[in-house]
Amino acid sequence: MPNIVHSAPGVSLNRRAFLTGAVATMATPALGAAAALDITADNGRLDAFLKEQLRNGAFPGMAVGIARAGKVVLTRGYGFANVAQRRPVTTDTMFHLASVTKTVTATAIMMLVEAGRIELDAPVNRYLDFEVLNPAHPHAAITARHLLMHVSGISDETYYKVDFRTVGKDSSLPLWTFLKDYLLPDGRHYSVTGSFSPAAPGANYDYCNVGYALLGYLVERVADEDLRIFTQARMFDPLGMRQVSWTIAGVPKALMATPYDIVDDRIVPTEPVGFPDFPVGMLRASIAGFMPFVAAAANRGAAGPAQILTATDQAEMLTMHVPQGLPDWVTGQGLGWMESSALGKRRINHWGGDPGVFTAVYLDPTSTTGVAIFTNGSATPASKTAIKAIAERLLTGPSA
Repeated sequence: MPNIVHSAPGVSLNRRAFLTGAVATMATPALGAAAALDITADNGRLDAFLKEQLRNGAFPGMAVGIARAGKVVLTRGYGFANVAQRRPVTTDTMFHLASVTKTVTATAIMMLVEAGRIELDAPVNRYLDFEVLNPAHPHAAITARHLLMHVSGISDETYYKVDFRTVGKDSSLPLWTFLKDYLLPDGRHYSVTGSFSPAAPGANYDYCNVGYALLGYLVERVADEDLRIFTQARMFDPLGMRQVSWTIAGVPKALMATPYDIVDDRIVPTEPVGFPDFPVGMLRASIAGFMPFVAAAANRGAAGPAQILTATDQAEMLTMHVPQGLPDWVTGQGLGWMESSALGKRRINHWGGDPGVFTAVYLDPTSTTGVAIFTNGSATPASKTAIKAIAERLLTGPSA
């Protein structure tokens, strides 16, 4: 997402003072502790390690979770959901997930593929009520697979120049209006070079938020219902996911993690922001609420009694490819999910970031292990290092 900073008035701490306060962390009891013993036999050392990474990453607050074999085996909270109020993070604290949302939107697409209602390699214009064409390649079809893999030829160039966000509340601009304004020649934000790249669909990698907004709208057109209703009924309810919201308004104030940006080396609270392309990054969730989805993604599409995707379709999402133009920070791109190197190992993952937000989900389908890390602080070099260290520890356990 674009790095647009909306700093709010209120508490401002320098980093030194913040780190002193953050030592008073809260670790909630593990869920399913008996099942987690194989992962966290070094329970005290794990707790100390996570507190250390909270300090190293300068996170105001953090929540972590582990799932294995389709079960959530551990969730914990550390630090503060709100520093001024000294309100601690718990496993019910709801964080803004930012681009981790894309994994949910991609899964919704795959559910419709599995149902035979979308063909991955068919032109998306077959399903839409308006025509999306790259003016440089008007006869080349854009497909759902192209959109999922960020090779559609749709460009975020204009997206990063225009502030589409609403500070402090949800956007009132409908998704379809946002898309038509951006992708149609008579749209107010359309640009031949700003809305599309010179590359033909499928030819070149270009991470694209607008493409994922279009995927969300594609779900709505095919399912004939709002993406938020579709995911609640077909994904969140079957998995038993609670404390998950597509809107800011849907998050109780007592559970909201206040986002904190870093301005002039100071931790500054910022207001949440709403934006019309909600399938791209508007999800809010607690670690306890989101982990059943992570469990299913790591476990062949199944968590508990719910099977949201077949093992075959979940495996296809996690099959990595190397399209032309893939940046060096990514080692592979799947359908929604990515792969990158962490501590010398290739890991399937997706990160999310916005001012005051840094989240990550990692999957190891071989061991059916999934890990999520939610924080309410902006990404920095130090916090990225901490996230990678946490993910590796939770996926593999302590080093020998």
